[in-house]
Amino acid sequence: MLEVSDVRLGYLVDGEPHLAVGGVSFSVPRGSTTMLLGPSGCGKSTILKAAAGFLRPWSGTITVSGRTSVATPGPDRAVVFQEFDQLFPWRTVRGNLEFPLRANGRTREQARERADRWLTTMGLDQAAARYPHQLSGGMKQRVAIARALALEPDVLLMDEPFGALDAQTRDRLQRELKQVAAETGITVLFVTHSIAEAVYVGDQVVVLSTPPSHVVDTLDVRGLDDPTDPAFVAAQTRLRSLLAGDGVDGSGESEAAA
Repeated sequence: MLEVSDVRLGYLVDGEPHLAVGGVSFSVPRGSTTMLLGPSGCGKSTILKAAAGFLRPWSGTITVSGRTSVATPGPDRAVVFQEFDQLFPWRTVRGNLEFPLRANGRTREQARERADRWLTTMGLDQAAARYPHQLSGGMKQRVAIARALALEPDVLLMDEPFGALDAQTRDRLQRELKQVAAETGITVLFVTHSIAEAVYVGDQVVVLSTPPSHVVDTLDVRGLDDPTDPAFVAAQTRLRSLLAGDGVDGSGESEAAA
């Protein structure tokens, strides 16, 4: 569904080019959840922004559904950010879901029907008439996910969406995301700092090195749902070893228990 091929990305720092991503390649299979894991500053979010069409790679290509180079944002890719304040504060929860649907050509009736369907799916019926300032952080993220899914994108791009939440809320949203992904078959690319989250939420984990980053390894973690399962623990140990082997101390990465 999504293919990242030999992508190099960077920024200008004081007028000088600074390479952050030094030739990264990986695939996100259709209907799967791929986790991008690596140390701070390795370019995880930069890769996600390029996949969303917000940044243009210095070289290499990113394709979605076989289309050549993704150069601009589009409704085939929906993004959920870490920040709670990504909703329109002047619109209700239902209004936040309806707006992008109307902007992409749905009639008022179609937008209302689809918004209501996703409000139900995400357990937000009782909050439909509330405004963002009346919601908790976890509820805001649930609305942001529902809004993204309502677009029925080819790929859902998630940039540490649960990173700023308390542990209990994070655990609940991780479970809900896994359930929704299984029920809908949505394709997900998910950036995380947490080894435990990567194993629990993902089907595969792409491990990045320190910058300028490259892919250290890709680990298959399908079916690992129980943090007490020896296979789950072994996957965490393997990921920690991969990070440490690249000069990164991964000992604190599993603090966010799934």
